[in-house]
Amino acid sequence: HKTMAKEYASMRNIKFLLNEVHSVEDVLKYERFSAYDTESVEMLIDAAKQVGDVHMFPYLEEMDKHSVVYENESVKVHPKVKPLLQALAEGGWIAAKAPEEHGGMDLPTIVDVAAQFIFASANNGGMTFAGLTAGAANLILSFGTEKQKAEFLPDMFGGNWQGTMCLTEPDAGSSLGDISTSATPQEDGSYKIQGQKIFISGGDGDAFGNIVNMVIARVKGAPAGAKGISLFIVPQKRKDADGNLIANDVTTAGVFHKMGQKANPACHLIFGEKDDCMGYMVGQENRGLSHMFQMMNEARLSVGISGAGTASTAYYASLEYAKERPQGRRLNSKDMTPNQVPIIQHPDVRRMLLLQKAVVEGSLSLLFECGKLTDLSHVTEGEEKENNSLLLDLLIPIAKTYPTEMGIQSVSAGMQVLGGYGYCKDFSLEMLYRDVRIMTIYEGTTGIQSQDLLGRKVTMKGGKALMLLAQEISKTLNEAKTFDDLKGAGKQLGTELLAMQKVTGYLLDFAKAGDVERFLADANIFMEMASTIVIAWQWMKQAVIAKQKLVGGGLSTDEEHFYESKIHTFRYFYNYELPKTAGFATILLKAKDVTVMAEKEYIV
Repeated sequence: HKTMAKEYASMRNIKFLLNEVHSVEDVLKYERFSAYDTESVEMLIDAAKQVGDVHMFPYLEEMDKHSVVYENESVKVHPKVKPLLQALAEGGWIAAKAPEEHGGMDLPTIVDVAAQFIFASANNGGMTFAGLTAGAANLILSFGTEKQKAEFLPDMFGGNWQGTMCLTEPDAGSSLGDISTSATPQEDGSYKIQGQKIFISGGDGDAFGNIVNMVIARVKGAPAGAKGISLFIVPQKRKDADGNLIANDVTTAGVFHKMGQKANPACHLIFGEKDDCMGYMVGQENRGLSHMFQMMNEARLSVGISGAGTASTAYYASLEYAKERPQGRRLNSKDMTPNQVPIIQHPDVRRMLLLQKAVVEGSLSLLFECGKLTDLSHVTEGEEKENNSLLLDLLIPIAKTYPTEMGIQSVSAGMQVLGGYGYCKDFSLEMLYRDVRIMTIYEGTTGIQSQDLLGRKVTMKGGKALMLLAQEISKTLNEAKTFDDLKGAGKQLGTELLAMQKVTGYLLDFAKAGDVERFLADANIFMEMASTIVIAWQWMKQAVIAKQKLVGGGLSTDEEHFYESKIHTFRYFYNYELPKTAGFATILLKAKDVTVMAEKEYIV
């Protein structure tokens, strides 16, 4: 009987991406982050791993097996949730990006990505509680009044109160303009809230003194659609005149019984059933959706990290199994002695392991890229600031989608490595496969991200973001030219980039002709093409650094092996994954469409 593997994330790879590929020093040199240097960052990352090792990873399976319990309109979470959150709060991780005056570390996002990835790999369900609280608190920090900050932030950042984001309703999922939750102004400046929200992660639990719900609702008489949405703090308990916490007419009507992610409850919340639910507006009236997008973009990056993290846990579990499981003999071997070889010696198993490694490490590199661009968009000025922001906007939907869509395939490959055992609860792959499946649905499905990429991000500012991406890829290709054995792959990536530009032009013609449905019909396929090219770029960046180190020499045996493994996985990606883009291009350049609804219905 075997359960968890010994490892869940590679610290060497995290530090390689942070220091060598994405150069955290480029961010630390700015005044805003002057409190940090590479040494203090390294200590912080090691401290994050310690939290993962002690408070998170050992309870990953236990939290799945003994999941949330709903009874008497309240939720019990696993008893290890509270100490886990306290450990994260004490380490400063919930308030990591907040300014020091609010108890935060003012940590660069690029460093926070490293920590989040460690936590997501160690115990994603546990991390989600903290991530949601941080996102909700950061909204109050950005748009709330001083009174709201003083009332809510200390307990949220301190790990005592849980934060949520409440968008989805029974009749309005992705189309948030159709929400019906209402807010009626009161004489004291508060609002009476009435309505329902569903799928609210962390929406209730006995580990928290209070739940701080960030709710989008429509003030009576507001404009229709997305233009009339405002943002409110609607706590589960509110303070009375004496400062005591009393019930705020927020009812947990039930929890959804999910396939995975069982540590964190997805709640159905009802606000104002007794007409006594008070909410407090955050930011400007009717600007709620644009305010909420701050948390949405943070959450999209976090879900990408969760996809990559879950895939990392699965990779190390299947790698460990492949090294230990004897089965069969090498196909070229004539030796039929009783000694079977470990399955890691078989080409098909090696292909599946390389797929997992390529997805995990390629995804994480892109997530670091986004973390760095987030920091630079805050500290740079003028055109440089605009360029950083545009490139980040373009990459966010890809950074949410690739690690989750390919994360599913990656974990699935890990399960296949284990064969029949992979499908059984005796090993962690079965749980991780259930856990990773939600990631493409959280925070805007793949379809939503793909329409965002093609419909908004590719077209904004006359296509400037895509042009900036092409320039960045070209810079990496120029660096690759200095190494003879990277030249072929560089040419391959250059060709695929041109193909994507041709496809983009072809699709934009439909938009110009006013046929938006046809323009966006295959946005998902466009996403597959674009994201594969973007990850190929990230692998080229890694290969260039690995080559520089290997050519420089003077490496220990372990270091040499690490960099050679990078080159080998890079070759796998260019041999097995990048060629798929030719197929995507063929689909996208087709003359007729078969999915746009016609007068006659063919799906019967």
